Amino acid sequence: MTTILVSFLISLGVNGVFFAVAAIRKTDVVTDLSYSLTFAVVTITLLVAGGAPVTTQVVLAVFVLVWAVRLGVYLVRRILTVKVDHRFDDMRERPLRFARFWLLQAVSVAVIMLPVTYGLGHSNPPDPNAWVVLGGIVWLVGLIIEWVSDEQKYAFKCDPERRDGFIDSGLWRYSRHPNYFGEMLVWWGVFVCTMPFLSGLSYLVVIGPIFITVLLLFVSGVPLLEKSAETRHGADLAYQEYKRRTSLLVPLPPRAEGSGRFRR
Repeated sequence: MTTILVSFLISLGVNGVFFAVAAIRKTDVVTDLSYSLTFAVVTITLLVAGGAPVTTQVVLAVFVLVWAVRLGVYLVRRILTVKVDHRFDDMRERPLRFARFWLLQAVSVAVIMLPVTYGLGHSNPPDPNAWVVLGGIVWLVGLIIEWVSDEQKYAFKCDPERRDGFIDSGLWRYSRHPNYFGEMLVWWGVFVCTMPFLSGLSYLVVIGPIFITVLLLFVSGVPLLEKSAETRHGADLAYQEYKRRTSLLVPLPPRAEGSGRFRR
């Protein structure tokens, strides 16, 4: 419990500092950096504070850090290209509302990190076993899917001839939100890696991957982007056909023309 409290406090501290910078300078550039950086700072702090970590704990930390660095580089590169994050158009001049976003982000990071926080704070960590291997495979598949789909969309948006359209190629041909599916897999993979640590009430750390899944699928991820896409492309018959044929989340073969079944 002490480790989990420390994780929450670090998350609040990092986001508090970045909120101050963003509010004073009225900039969106640091917002995405703060998200991935919080995961990294929490992980490194807990790993160092715990003394000499065993292999399983190092593996957990590496999984989080690799994911955080990859995502952070991508998000910073994207915001430096587009310059502004329109999510905050009605917040920058309203400090209290702006602060609420940062508070929610801090809490979200701490909750998502629950399996890792528990694992890094474990006093008698187990050696790697089949659970760690299985979790590592799930994590790697998720990382690759998220990485590839992000890069495909970034390249699409950088093309002046296509940036105002919708992407329906690459992994986006099989899912309307493959990057979110990949991120969910990353955190479920991390949770599976912590299975050797868990017993009794400690299984409640599953709240972490459940939280990110619910958040992306029903709150701040898929619903917002679906609404935005419908507003921008709803009158486009090609988009409506893409929407009809393409899986919402899990990459699947596109539905055949004039059929509700998936092509084999």
